[in-house]
Amino acid sequence: MIGLKDINKTYPGAVPLHVLKGINLEIDKGELVSIMGASGSGKSTLLNILGILDTYDTGEYHLDGVLIKNLSENRAAELRNRMIGFVFQSFNLIGYKNALENVALPLFYQGVSRKKRNAMAMEQLERMGLADRAHHLPGELSGGQKQRVAIARSLITNPSIILADEPTGALDSKTSKDVMQVFRDLNSEGMTIVIVTHDPGVGQATGRVIRIADGIIQPS
Repeated sequence: MIGLKDINKTYPGAVPLHVLKGINLEIDKGELVSIMGASGSGKSTLLNILGILDTYDTGEYHLDGVLIKNLSENRAAELRNRMIGFVFQSFNLIGYKNALENVALPLFYQGVSRKKRNAMAMEQLERMGLADRAHHLPGELSGGQKQRVAIARSLITNPSIILADEPTGALDSKTSKDVMQVFRDLNSEGMTIVIVTHDPGVGQATGRVIRIADGIIQPS
C-alpha cells in the first residue's frame, strides 16, 4: 500500500538541512505501525510526506500503486482527501463547533447535504462511544474525548489509511492507553494506521516499530 524508495528531503537555508536521507520503507495494507524517534529525527517530515502534505526532493513514493511525484496539485489533493485521514496531537477541533459539527466538517467541504453529513457524523461518534457528547463544544470535553472526536472526524470520509502525529502527546497515561485501544480496534477491522510517536508505550502497542534517527531508518 505504501512504498518509499530512497526518499530524500532537504530544507533550504543558509545551511541546508538534510532531514530525510535515503528512506526505504514498505507498509502493507492492514498494518498498525509506529514511527519512533527523538525531536528533529525526521519522523514528522516523513509523516507529512506520507500524507502528501509535503514534497520530497528525490526518490519514489508509491501510494496504492500511484507514483506521487508525478501528480498535479489537484490530483494529489483528491488522492489525499479520498485515501487518508489525519489525527493530530492538538486535536485541531474548531472551538465554536460542537462535536457533531466538527466530525461532519470534511463532508461539508465535499458538498454533502446537512442531513446526510450529520447522520454520518453521529454514526462515527456512536462508534467512538460519544453519541451523548454530540452537542458538546470541545471546551466541554476531556482530552480523551477530544481525541476520539478527532479520530471520528478522520474516519468520516472512509479513508484507507489513518496517519496520526503524536496522538497521545497531550494525554495522561491512562487516557493514552484508551486512545491506543481505539486505534487497535480500528486496525482489527482492517484499517491501515501509521502513528508518529516518541512514547515507547505507544510503540509497544503497535504491530511494528520503525525507528528513525538523524533522518535515517535504523536497522530493526
